[in-house]
Amino acid sequence: MVTYASLNNLPMPVNLFVNLAAGVFILPFLLFSVHAGVIADHCDKAQLIKRLKWLELVIMCCAAAAMLSQSYLLMLLLLFLMGTQSAYFGPVKYALLPQALAPAELVTANAWVELGTFLSILAGTIAAGVLMSLSNGIELSAMLVVVLAAFGVCSSQFMQPLPPSKQQYQASEVGWLQRIRQQPTILIAILAISWFWFVGAVYLTQFANFTRLYLGAEPSVVSLLLGLFSVGIAVGSFTAVKLSSAKVELGILPIGLSGLALFGIDFMYGLPTVTQQLEAISFSQFINQANYYRTLVDLFMIGVSAGIYIVPLYSFIQQQALAHERSQVIAANNIFNALFMVCAAIISILWLQVMGLSIVSLFALIAVTNLIVLILLWGKADFIKQAIYQYFKIKSSS
Repeated sequence: MVTYASLNNLPMPVNLFVNLAAGVFILPFLLFSVHAGVIADHCDKAQLIKRLKWLELVIMCCAAAAMLSQSYLLMLLLLFLMGTQSAYFGPVKYALLPQALAPAELVTANAWVELGTFLSILAGTIAAGVLMSLSNGIELSAMLVVVLAAFGVCSSQFMQPLPPSKQQYQASEVGWLQRIRQQPTILIAILAISWFWFVGAVYLTQFANFTRLYLGAEPSVVSLLLGLFSVGIAVGSFTAVKLSSAKVELGILPIGLSGLALFGIDFMYGLPTVTQQLEAISFSQFINQANYYRTLVDLFMIGVSAGIYIVPLYSFIQQQALAHERSQVIAANNIFNALFMVCAAIISILWLQVMGLSIVSLFALIAVTNLIVLILLWGKADFIKQAIYQYFKIKSSS
C-alpha cells in the first residue's frame, strides 16, 4: 500500500518507511516473547487464544479506519500492535498441541500447522498484490482484514478448555536464556529451527529482485516462485510425517539439510541464460519455456527439504519441554528466530550492497552452509547423531 501511495502523502521516504515497517513488526517478538511465554504457561490456553483473537479484531478495525483515512503513522502504530499480538499468540499456538493431542498425533499436527502457516503467507502475499492493483483496493483491503479477524474470533470459540499445568512453578522473565542453556538439547533444537527461518528469510526476501534480474520475468512470476516454495514446505511437512512414521524422529534431519544443500546448488547451476530484452516476459510465456523448468523443480524441492527439516524439530521441543514451561520454550524459540531473521537481513545487505556480490552467489552461500550446519549437528549434538544413526540403521535393516 505504501509502495503505491502518493509520495506527498508519506511522512518519510518510501524505502525508509517500508524498512521501518518491517522492523516495527518484528520488534515486539524481541520485546515481549518471554513475557508471552510466562503468561501462556499460567493461563488456560484456549481462553488466552480467544482473548488474543478479540484483540486482533479490535486492532484490525482500527487498521481499516487507518487505511481508509490514509493515516500512515497510525498504520505503523497498529502494525506494532499487531506484531505484539502475534508475539503473544505464537507461544500458545505451538504449546497447546502436546496438551490437546495424543503423543502419536504431535508430528502430524505440526505438519498441519506448517501447512496452514505457509499457505496462508502465500495467499496473503498474492491477495495483497492483487488488491493493490485494483482501483478500490484500499477499501477492499480494509474490509478484508476485519472479515479475516472476525473469522479468527469465530474459529477460536470452538476450542475446548486447556488449563495450565497443576505443577506449581514460579516463572520469571529474567534469566530465560540461562534456563534454556541449562537444557542443551532444547537449545540446539531451537538454534536448528532458527537456521530454517534464516534460510527462508534469505530466499523470500530476494525472490522479487531475483525474478527481475535472473529470470527476466514480470512480477506475477514472483507469486509463482512464492507459491512453489510455500507448497513445497507443505508437501515436505507431510513427507516428514511419512518418513518418521508419525513419530518424533530427528534422524530425518540429514535428508532435509542435504536436500536444501543439493537442490540449492543445482538451483544456481540450473539457471537459464537470460538475454537482454526490452520487456519482461509474462507469466504465460514463463511457464511455457522449458528452460525454466529445472529452476522451478529445484525451488519446489528446496521447499520440500525445508519442510522435512523443520517438522521434527518443532515436535521435539514440544515433546522435551516441561509442561509448565513449554510456552516459555516456544517463546525463547521465537526470540532466536527473530534474531536469525535480522541476521539474514544484515548478511544479505553486506553481501549484496557492501560487497557488491550477486543474489545467485548469496543463494549458493546459503546452500553450502546447510552442509556445514549438518556437520555441526553431527559433531556437536550427540543426541542428534544417535538419532540419525538409529534411524538409518533401522531403515537399512528393513
